[in-house]
Amino acid sequence: MQPAVHDMSLWGLVSQATWVVQLIMLALFTASLISWVIIFQRGKVMRSAKRGLDDFEDQFWSGMDLSKLYRQVTNDPDPDCGVEQVFKSGFKEFSRLSQLPGMEPEAITVGTQRAMRVAIAREEEKLQNHLPFLATVGSTSPYVGLFGTVWGIMHAFMGLANVQQATLSTVAPGIAEALIATAIGLFAAIPAVIGYNRFTARSETLLNRYETFAEEFQAILHRKVHTYSE
Repeated sequence: MQPAVHDMSLWGLVSQATWVVQLIMLALFTASLISWVIIFQRGKVMRSAKRGLDDFEDQFWSGMDLSKLYRQVTNDPDPDCGVEQVFKSGFKEFSRLSQLPGMEPEAITVGTQRAMRVAIAREEEKLQNHLPFLATVGSTSPYVGLFGTVWGIMHAFMGLANVQQATLSTVAPGIAEALIATAIGLFAAIPAVIGYNRFTARSETLLNRYETFAEEFQAILHRKVHTYSE
């Protein structure tokens, strides 16, 4: 009986793998493809948010009148600039409460702080959108690939029952097919973990700057409302 001829190229090993291993490979490859799409999309969002933050802070600290700045960002909004949303929410609530009769300065301050906290929470959700998917792919892909490897190796050794003489050339193709699943699992996991860690750190940096801006802006409004009440 002549031994079966195996195609030892990468595509040949994938095509000759069992359907279970092939299904696992397909799932891992799909997860990797989606992860790369998210990585590029998140990178664009983070760069736009940082650029918008730098530009807005330059405008804010240039001494421009707050009412004029509010009208400017309202008429020409930048949806990618998170700090702009924080400013608009805070100034809008401050103006609304300041116009109500009998409002105490502390009530205006508390209302403004609440509005900016809500805006920061919305921006946090935007910045961290899809990051849990990267975390899931990074943490589970190696184990899914390992399962495919174990299944493939088990299938390869079960096939030895039909072979009179087991040699390395008999076992090697099946093991090689199985090990590709682990390789694809690592290929999916490593970029996802790096992307998750990087974007989590960048989003935390941006959110810290948002909170710092909100505190400084709140201090300015606090002085302004007490000036009006005097």
